[in-house]
Amino acid sequence: MKYLLSTCIICLGYLTISSSCGLNRHFENSRRNTEKEVTNSSIKTGANRYSFYLPLLRDKKVGVITNQTGILSNNVHLVDFLIENKISVQKIFAPEHGFRGTADAGELIKDGKDTKTDLPIISLYGNNKKPRPEQLAGIDIIVFDLQDVGARFYTYISSLHYIMEACAENNIELMILDRPNPNGTIVDGPILEKEFTSFVGMHPIPLLHGMTIGEYGRMINGEKWLKNGIQCNLKVIHCIDYNREMTYSLPVKPSPNLPNDQSINLYASLCLFEGTNVSVGRGTEMQFQIYGSPYLPKSDFSFTPIPNFGAKEPVYKNQLCFGENLTSIPKVNQLELKWLIKAYNTTSDKSKFFNDFFTKLAGTKKLQQQIIDGVSEIEIRKSWEKGLNDFKEMRKKYLIYN
Repeated sequence: MKYLLSTCIICLGYLTISSSCGLNRHFENSRRNTEKEVTNSSIKTGANRYSFYLPLLRDKKVGVITNQTGILSNNVHLVDFLIENKISVQKIFAPEHGFRGTADAGELIKDGKDTKTDLPIISLYGNNKKPRPEQLAGIDIIVFDLQDVGARFYTYISSLHYIMEACAENNIELMILDRPNPNGTIVDGPILEKEFTSFVGMHPIPLLHGMTIGEYGRMINGEKWLKNGIQCNLKVIHCIDYNREMTYSLPVKPSPNLPNDQSINLYASLCLFEGTNVSVGRGTEMQFQIYGSPYLPKSDFSFTPIPNFGAKEPVYKNQLCFGENLTSIPKVNQLELKWLIKAYNTTSDKSKFFNDFFTKLAGTKKLQQQIIDGVSEIEIRKSWEKGLNDFKEMRKKYLIYN
């Protein structure tokens, strides 16, 4: 990960002067700690088990869906590695944020060509979320290698759904190179209700599902969630020496606005703010570790979003936002609602707090209504209990790791 806090950003009021130096040190320490944990990790991801999967790809025409997270332990990218080992890679399929992972959230990604390998790149975002038969013509097997973060609205699992469906319809094998879930111990939040199905929530699961992407693919298949109940010819190359209780630090950003471990841990809790008039720090270097808006009470902490890598037009660009700094809080082990409830209760105009996107993110109308009605966090959590218990029971069938 790279971190840069330039003096011009400070001058523009990105942070209050009193806090900027300490936050700079925090990010440098976070980066160094992450690198240390990854280096010392004994976990062997699916991508690193190449002696197992390379023989399965020999003499086949291969498509690969991956991005910047698809690397081996020596930082060689999976696509480059496959080509070096004489695997016949035909096409690259790219999810949200693109093949190199540089596009903003929701930004239209165009088809193109990889400058390094000269391979065609097919975007699976926008109007082409599911590969068309002509895009799959001549492919025998697709290798899927994306780093998930365990949240229902993180769209890589939605791309997995459509890839599985396309493979099933076109009689193509699918191989998932599994990676640990950095939030793998957390199963929490409301279950998605069918009427709120969208690309940010496709299945009846909680906001935090506690599964690796390989386990999740097994669940999609086993529960027959693909169109017409079809099933994919799926093989998961599982991780070695991994259990979900382990701390796992990602070697690279999974997307432009998740810069470190803290943001990944807080992502699911703070992403609900994207369905409100509150910023989650896009346009700063503390994305998903702070929140605030011009409509919250003045406080000791403030920030001013400006265009940057991953946010060309951030919410409240060049406007002073007041809120809360969560960069140094302890790791959370549940979906936290306290910041959302606090922001709603203290905003200057409650009628403008929620927007239509909130129900898609929450997967239900109930959560918004509960917050408006002043239901306590304890009572809100109680309302999730049955759904979570049922999901955990179903989930057991598909788990690979302890």
